[in-house]
Amino acid sequence: MKKLVSLLLAALLVLSVASCALAEEKKTIVIGATPSPHQEVLELIQDDMAALGYKLEIVTFTEYPLPNPALADKQLDANYFQHLPYLNAYNATVSDDEKLVPVIGVHYEPYGIYAGKTKTLEDLADGAVVAVTNDPSNETRALLLLQEAGLIKLPEDATVDSSLTVLDVVENPKNLDIKEVDANLLPTMLEDVDIAVINGNFALDAGLSPAKDAIFLEAADSEAGKTYTNYVVVRQEDVDADWVEALRTCLCSQKVYAFMLNNEAYAGGVIPAFTVEESADKAAE
Repeated sequence: MKKLVSLLLAALLVLSVASCALAEEKKTIVIGATPSPHQEVLELIQDDMAALGYKLEIVTFTEYPLPNPALADKQLDANYFQHLPYLNAYNATVSDDEKLVPVIGVHYEPYGIYAGKTKTLEDLADGAVVAVTNDPSNETRALLLLQEAGLIKLPEDATVDSSLTVLDVVENPKNLDIKEVDANLLPTMLEDVDIAVINGNFALDAGLSPAKDAIFLEAADSEAGKTYTNYVVVRQEDVDADWVEALRTCLCSQKVYAFMLNNEAYAGGVIPAFTVEESADKAAE
């Protein structure tokens, strides 16, 4: 009997140590992010997360294809860099156990058309060179913006959920030469192209102000504004984790709201996707 009790106590001790170790591991949250504004916003809340008992460790990525596989492979606990169409496109390529889940809608970055060698849309010459990003969801978004600007026409049924490429352009009256390029390279190509359609975060990284420098910009109250909100994303197993709620509390705060709207470098380029009232309601639940 004593031997059995000893074995049971030993087993309980092992379980207790394992549980403590697991709890300790979850006190450090590793999150992947692209530099601006994602990394900067996360840096802003590191002390707030610490006050809630969590160390927020930020891993910086400069290329879109990397953070989702890293999260699925458990190299990260979460990532913050993408909108839903991009996440949906990723999830469509992986098995069910690798699919990722959006949990916190944080902000929206309007896409903009930026001047390169040609300074206005009216001055675009026949055969002008236009650079757009080459990943499916963002290329669709770029082409829709070019259509909104009156430069091209796409199929009538084209939507933000379409996977469009330059081959889907049905009318191109100026014979624009549309080049598909990695998103992070677009700002560096402005001297070599007439115009470029640039993701908000890469425009900010390059010192461009969407509000001041874009010659055509997505409207914040447009369908794009609702569709392209940037989310914190996690694995399915962590959707209800306490640390996710801690992240929500810290990210959807008056502090972050004011930072996004008042940061001169972000002017018009980083728009909160939450209201402070909504954040307070979540905290009260």
